[in-house]
Amino acid sequence: MTAVQRGWTDPGIRRRAFLPFLTLSVLFLGADNALAHNVTEGDAGYIQEIWGVNIVPFMYLGAKHMVTGYDHVLFLFGVVFFLYRMKDVAIYVSLFALGHSTTMLLGVWFGWGINAYIIDAIIGLSVVYKALDNLGAYQRWFGFQPDTKAATLIFGFFHGTGLATKILDYEIASDGLLANLLAFNVGVELGQIMALAVILIVMGFWRKSPNFFRQAYTANVIMMSLGFILMGVQITGYFVAT
Repeated sequence: MTAVQRGWTDPGIRRRAFLPFLTLSVLFLGADNALAHNVTEGDAGYIQEIWGVNIVPFMYLGAKHMVTGYDHVLFLFGVVFFLYRMKDVAIYVSLFALGHSTTMLLGVWFGWGINAYIIDAIIGLSVVYKALDNLGAYQRWFGFQPDTKAATLIFGFFHGTGLATKILDYEIASDGLLANLLAFNVGVELGQIMALAVILIVMGFWRKSPNFFRQAYTANVIMMSLGFILMGVQITGYFVAT
């Protein structure tokens, strides 16, 4: 049993894990809209009303989406959790950005759309998958380690598809569409850099703690639980809406 796995056997760790788990769960369930890729009413109205090329506003909307997109942040948190070298961080984050950008741009440009509940349930699954990966579950269950780089890229495709599906709901104007989408994507990447910077700073201090590996197990169990909550909300929403 690794140090990470032993962490959850400590009763003190489990008790300390309950409060953040409860707090984050309430934030998830109390969101204005069950969809992880929800666009606020004000932003939706703006998207529907503007016409032509609007670089700066779309960059702002893209950055705002990334920073406030808890599904993105959770997955990104899981991806870099045990990455210590900046070279590795850059590789994995670039793969996620490539996947996210590709399906977001192509999805909106060609009008590809998937039921929002289904795609957001898959995005919740991506959080669960990464948490289990960090816990070493696949090696214990199946005796091998899945390709983490491929998984990051593939789930990046799903994250981008979720955003494209939501943008399509608001029928963005065709005039200046490509330039606005590229600006939005640049904003998303800037937002990702900001979110990543905060995560790495926090992780840098946290890793200096002698209890990091015990607490790491708890953190990934919490992340996995939040992913299951997101999946459950979306699956319930799908059956209620159909």
